[in-house]
Amino acid sequence: MNILLIAGGWSSEREVSLRGAEQIEAALRRLGHRVRRFDPEGGLHGLFEAAGGQDFAFLNLHGAPGEDGIIQALLETIPLPYQGAGPRGSLLALDKAAAKAVFQRAKLPTPAWELVPASRIPSWRPRLPYPLVLKPNRGGSSIGVAIVANDAELMAALAQPELAGQDLLAETAIHGTELTCGVLEGHTLPPILIRPKARSFFDYTSKYLPGASDEICPAPVDAAITHALQDMALAAHQALGLADYSRSDFLLDGRGALWLLETNTLPGMTATSLLPQEALAVGLSFEALLEELIRLGMRKSR
Repeated sequence: MNILLIAGGWSSEREVSLRGAEQIEAALRRLGHRVRRFDPEGGLHGLFEAAGGQDFAFLNLHGAPGEDGIIQALLETIPLPYQGAGPRGSLLALDKAAAKAVFQRAKLPTPAWELVPASRIPSWRPRLPYPLVLKPNRGGSSIGVAIVANDAELMAALAQPELAGQDLLAETAIHGTELTCGVLEGHTLPPILIRPKARSFFDYTSKYLPGASDEICPAPVDAAITHALQDMALAAHQALGLADYSRSDFLLDGRGALWLLETNTLPGMTATSLLPQEALAVGLSFEALLEELIRLGMRKSR
């Protein structure tokens, strides 16, 4: 099969996307596919030429473009099938405030939040009590995320270049255990428990520095917690109108309550990324997972 591997882009997660694409390309070639790369950084107009003669587009983009649904919408005009959520679900999931509104409507517990448009930041003071988690409303990989306990820490966080010019989400800080759970073709995967070794939360360094976190799959939690995690991950997937696969992130607080933080429509895709670890726990190798995602995505062509 001729596969157009789309990776790169211009978001703050560009390098993460490109590193993952290297492993995806190698695996696809081992499976016998012919791979052509396309990087949207050179201009979205180039997608139409790059798609010529291709049978399928494999997306490995993080942030915008890619997780905002723009690439998916363009692919549908060609048309060229791809894996994962369509334009609508992609945009709803990427926009944290929109996703949390959907979660709330679906009665899924999510920490209280406040959207802070970029134009309001100079005069903004939080309505929610400290401590707060501050993050880009459409960011990922924990880039720019800060936990602030008072006004001074808030001002310092707002001065970060990673937050400049962006709409922000302020969220009630929940202290607890970090967990994540994937969905694949309407079925949930075994969740993972995440323990950062030297950080207070699963930040960029904890995610991408080898050995910086313990990632335990299946998560060593009570069966009732596992079932609740899986039910909530599937409910979030369905509430956002997603397709094929997703991965939702949670916190388990000291009282045993689960809190849904966000849902990823294009989860990290290296052999050691979280969702591939979950797939491996049910017998799907990295190559087999890629083949399954291609099979699911090809249904869009029908």
